[in-house]
Amino acid sequence: MSWHRVCRLHELQPERAVAALIEGRQVALVRLLDDRVYAVGHHDPFSGANVMARGIVGSATVAGDTVPTLISPMYKQAFDLTTGRCLTQPEVALERWDVRVVEDWVEVA
Repeated sequence: MSWHRVCRLHELQPERAVAALIEGRQVALVRLLDDRVYAVGHHDPFSGANVMARGIVGSATVAGDTVPTLISPMYKQAFDLTTGRCLTQPEVALERWDVRVVEDWVEVA
């Protein structure tokens, strides 16, 4: 697995998604208030548009656990950032990449 430096952690605003291009793939990066960072596909599987970085960051309760979510700006489906799965149609999912923060650099695998 190779890691790609994308940006500094402080360059990502908490609770806002931002698009990045990593090895030709469009990725939506999301930094939460506790500095966890997630990387999911920028491509909305329901609309077919690359818009997920324009989505709303939030949370939902799934099986008694609170999970961070990204809501599509097109048709409003909520996706679990930890798995990429749609909460209402779990057979549909965003791509998901591993993320780590090393010396204030956000790196995506």
